[in-house]
Amino acid sequence: MKELLIPGLISLLGLFFALFLFLEIKRKKVSSEEAEKISSYIRQGAMAFLKKEYEIIIVFALIVTFLLGIFRSWPLAIAFLFGAFLSALAGNLGMRVATMSNARTAMAVKKDIYQGLRIAFSSGSVMGLSVVSLGLLGITILYLIFKDAEIIYGFGFGASSIALFARVGGGIYTKAADVGADLVGKVEENIPEDDPRNPAVIADNIGDNVGDVAGMGADLFESYVDSIIAAMVLGGLVLSKWGNFSLVLPLFLAALGIFSSLIGNLLIRLLKKGKPAHILDKGLFLTVALVALGSFFLTKYTLNKGINIFAAIITGLISGLIIALITEYYTSSHYSPTKSLAKSSQTGGATNIISGLALGMESTLIPVLIVSLAIYLSYRFAEVYGVAMAAVGMLSTLGFTLATDCYGPVADNAAGIAEMADLGEETRKKCEELDAVGNTTAAVGKGFAIGSAALTALVLAVSFSQITHLKFINFTQPSFAVGLFIGGLLPFLFSSLTLRAVGKVAFKIVNEVRRQFREISGLREGEAKADYVQCVKISTAGALKQMIFPALLAIVAPLLVGFLLGKESLAGLLFGSIVTGFLLAVMMANAGGAWDNAKKYIEEGNFGGKGSFSHKAAVMGDTVGDPFKDTSGPSLNILIKLMSIISLIIAPLL
Repeated sequence: MKELLIPGLISLLGLFFALFLFLEIKRKKVSSEEAEKISSYIRQGAMAFLKKEYEIIIVFALIVTFLLGIFRSWPLAIAFLFGAFLSALAGNLGMRVATMSNARTAMAVKKDIYQGLRIAFSSGSVMGLSVVSLGLLGITILYLIFKDAEIIYGFGFGASSIALFARVGGGIYTKAADVGADLVGKVEENIPEDDPRNPAVIADNIGDNVGDVAGMGADLFESYVDSIIAAMVLGGLVLSKWGNFSLVLPLFLAALGIFSSLIGNLLIRLLKKGKPAHILDKGLFLTVALVALGSFFLTKYTLNKGINIFAAIITGLISGLIIALITEYYTSSHYSPTKSLAKSSQTGGATNIISGLALGMESTLIPVLIVSLAIYLSYRFAEVYGVAMAAVGMLSTLGFTLATDCYGPVADNAAGIAEMADLGEETRKKCEELDAVGNTTAAVGKGFAIGSAALTALVLAVSFSQITHLKFINFTQPSFAVGLFIGGLLPFLFSSLTLRAVGKVAFKIVNEVRRQFREISGLREGEAKADYVQCVKISTAGALKQMIFPALLAIVAPLLVGFLLGKESLAGLLFGSIVTGFLLAVMMANAGGAWDNAKKYIEEGNFGGKGSFSHKAAVMGDTVGDPFKDTSGPSLNILIKLMSIISLIIAPLL
């Protein structure tokens, strides 16, 4: 057990480096009083939302902890509570530093775009390193205490539960505010994005943090720990074949990923030439290369036939990288799919939406082939344990990839603050350049999360089959077929609920923004001040109310199917939800990212530019894409893993 001090110490190193970055950002001064004031509005609103959200989550977590202790075991209940706490902590830390960094990024960009890039990326790195370090540290501590990998499933259950509430609640908030601000501001009033006259503009910027930082952080914390836990449990079952180290190998691979992410982070700090996107790509490629090299030596000297496990890890790493590149191809305005989508806006909103849906559906092809190939190859290399290690390999670079993801909302906020605080047109344009890169990096981060979710959920589903002794599944058996159809249905039903939730809250915000433009004399002319507080209140109350039913659906569905229809139906539910959930998540994430960047491509002066007919059509598409890419799509990967974890928790009771 002494060897576990290594992953523990490396996770502490990651936390110390995150603290160093936090203090470095905090020392930066904001010379504009107006920018600091706007940043404080965003920070206060974001923390107020998180506080109310956590009040609901705490009640849920305590109830589940009590039920787990009564019906399963108190060690499992403690693991659940610990996972829930660390997941919430990771999201909270990330959002605090993001709301502190937005104005500082805008001020830095005013001097030099690379200084702005460094602050925004450092902010994202605090989030990324906090997620991976807390996740690895939590699993290591629990294993040292209980010495039973299966108890740590409770840790994953806690992380998944918090992630679902945070992702759904934050996603509803951010996209309802964004849609409301865009529909009235850009389409009806023809005013710029983040114009201070728009009553929803502060709620929109708050949403970037509660959804894309706190929500995304909890989301990927859950992905990360679930993949490690699943691989550890399977590693414990194959000790005789691969060697005793197979159980703790996932912890060491995660530690290697943290160390490699630190090196990639240092590279970003040194590079001061080239396009921001290319700088971030170099950091990613270095991180991947270091993980690949380190995992070769790690497996060679610790396992029997270590080369097979190494091959499985590399399969996951390369698969994640290819999915990221394919995501970038379909969502970046530098490539033909998004340019073609922007062009379709010339004939109106309908053709823009049709083209966006077609793009999203087409974009599922290569990710599905890549994930299928990864499953096939990693299984050939090392059976189910190989598939689990491929998932860990895919997420091993999360300390860096999540940094590039959470960098986006900070850059977006910086662009908004530059507009509202009147920091100048050049500063606004530089911030928008960073923001455009952030849209692509966010899509890439979602690609990693969705790809790894498919692998991890599959491993969890197979683990469920082993625990319940379903070695052979009769596909013609009615109980399995019923479960398969219910599982296939759930991602669609879940997405319907989350999309409708965004629509309901956005409807209220649109009416409030219209009311203020109608009733506040001089607001349209910039002679009166908008009432930002009302839109913040509507977003907060609406998101918290609307998040509860979708979250409960994910928890209740496997319980009902398992206890009422049996373990065969529950196995069918898991496999059915993985297939449709993966496809739907990829389609929504890529379509949404492409719609967003098509709008920005037009705003750069193409196809008529801002205020044109094409631009208004693209804004319509973007408002459809917002809940696709930031609410429903990313929540689906939590859905399929949470249902698998719950199934494993209740498996002994079936």
